Amino acid sequence: MKNVLITGGAGFIGSHVVRRFVVSYPQYKIFNLDKLTYAGNLQNLVDIENSENYTFLKGDICDADLVSEIFDLHRIDVVIHLAAESHVDRSIRNPNAFVETNVLGTVNLLNTARNAWKGSHNKLFYHISTDEVYGSLGAEGFFTESTPYDPKSPYSASKAASDHFVKAYGNTYKLPFIISNCSNNYGPNHFPEKLIPLAINNIRNGEPIPVYGKGENVRDWLYVEDHAIAIDVIVHKGEIGETYNIGGFNEWKNIDLIRLLCDIMDQELGNSVGTSQELITFVKDRAGHDLRYAIDAMKIKKELGWEPSVTFEEGLRKTVNWYLKNEEWLDNVTSGNYQKYYEQHYG
Repeated sequence: MKNVLITGGAGFIGSHVVRRFVVSYPQYKIFNLDKLTYAGNLQNLVDIENSENYTFLKGDICDADLVSEIFDLHRIDVVIHLAAESHVDRSIRNPNAFVETNVLGTVNLLNTARNAWKGSHNKLFYHISTDEVYGSLGAEGFFTESTPYDPKSPYSASKAASDHFVKAYGNTYKLPFIISNCSNNYGPNHFPEKLIPLAINNIRNGEPIPVYGKGENVRDWLYVEDHAIAIDVIVHKGEIGETYNIGGFNEWKNIDLIRLLCDIMDQELGNSVGTSQELITFVKDRAGHDLRYAIDAMKIKKELGWEPSVTFEEGLRKTVNWYLKNEEWLDNVTSGNYQKYYEQHYG
């Protein structure tokens, strides 16, 4: 029996983690704390929202009184901390928002856990982070758990700071923690501001597909359900005080990814293959755009037995099919109508 607090559980990755824990562990009580910003959507969880072991809590991780009340009332044993501002472009425009949520919000959670768990055993603060904290790679090499931090954007700097605070609380206050740093996720329920869902939506509407620079930036892609499985494995098998890199062993140049996505979309829409590639539009590169990310995920494979199970082509096709079958979800998200769901069902 565990009482598990998942922060940011209405978001893209968080909703998949919440679903996995609610379905896989009926003996656990799962509490989903989410502020419901533009990226938090309760429609992501309609299939499990009435489960007996699930409770949604609307609130901000920066609200110290609320977080303390949740720990006291629900006797939280495990924190799976996913709540974060996560879009690099938004961090360039408004870095303060990223400091507030990603740094101050994390510290608030750490302080609450430290006070609530004094003298307790079998507790865990699990902080989910990003490979972007490591900076940028050249044409060769991989990020490992010992790679020095070298964040390049306000977003990655805020995540690096939160990682450091988690480790510092472990060292100073003996707070039991684990950190994981993952590569780019993709899959169902992804808010269409990120590359893959944005391209799917634009192809669907016959609009230009913006690609930064020449499209030569390289990312390692991980199917979101594989990430949720990795998080599950780390919660139950991970070593306290350790860091685990989670990657897809799956590097793609942005332009090659988009071309493959265009061809899959054409096949699924019944268009002549190559039609959607005409929508590709190269735009001015992002400021400080990291060239390449690539994760060495051998530690989690060797020590905990996890490795990705979904190939990129398979995952991309599953993602495309989900968006095409859930056009109402996509329309609600792009129009902002999804925000009404909370008022109708929880307000």
